[in-house]
Amino acid sequence: MSEDKPMSFLDHLEELRWRLLRAAIAVIVFACVIWVYQREIMEGIFLNMVKPDFISFRLLCEYLGVCVDQIHIDFQSTTLSGQFSYALMMSIMGGVVLAFPYIFYQLWAFVKPGLKLNERKMARGIVFYVSVLFFSGILFGYYVVAPLSVQFFGAFQITPEIKTDVTIASYMSTVLSTVFYTGLFFLFPIVTFLLVKIGLFTPDFLIKYRKHAIVVILILAAVITPPDVISQIIVTIPIYLLFEISILVAKRVVKQEEKEEK
Repeated sequence: MSEDKPMSFLDHLEELRWRLLRAAIAVIVFACVIWVYQREIMEGIFLNMVKPDFISFRLLCEYLGVCVDQIHIDFQSTTLSGQFSYALMMSIMGGVVLAFPYIFYQLWAFVKPGLKLNERKMARGIVFYVSVLFFSGILFGYYVVAPLSVQFFGAFQITPEIKTDVTIASYMSTVLSTVFYTGLFFLFPIVTFLLVKIGLFTPDFLIKYRKHAIVVILILAAVITPPDVISQIIVTIPIYLLFEISILVAKRVVKQEEKEEK
């Protein structure tokens, strides 16, 4: 799309259609690759979270002295199409995650021509930063939040008389949603950047409610992690750092706007 030549509403719709089509093709390509290696991915990436030799548990045991035991869970599918459905879901969500930089690039390329020159300069490198933050969140969700949740809820017993038989639907929903939403949550500094640009947030506002934000972060960490102090601290620290980064981003945006006005 030309950045100088005016386009009609229908031209914009056509441009958006083709960009969404390219993004969808990228998702399908990655999803097909994941589908081919679905068994290796299921066994080597997802089901190994119940084992004590999972890398996160080995590091916790070695450096913090918090060791976990083997969880004896019998995974099962209670519907005829259960395994197929979640293999398909795993492939599609994996395709979205792997193609995320390209998807965002297509959306950004559609929006970018409508921005002013100074706004484009401020957002330079945004595709790279968004991708780094998103994948950092995915890794944090996979190596920290999801395994801690799986270990706690999988090992918890009211009484030994009750056996834990986990359906593949319940397990995969927990892991995939936890990892994916953690990736989205790590985009908070970018969201702050956009909200400051349109005037909804200011650095003073974020600083004023910093104490309230800490309480919210602690509550959030308590909700998405098992109810033990170590797990909550592990999750709280990076989330709070993201909040502080958001304040720095807001200050930079305001400083740049003041500089342009002068």
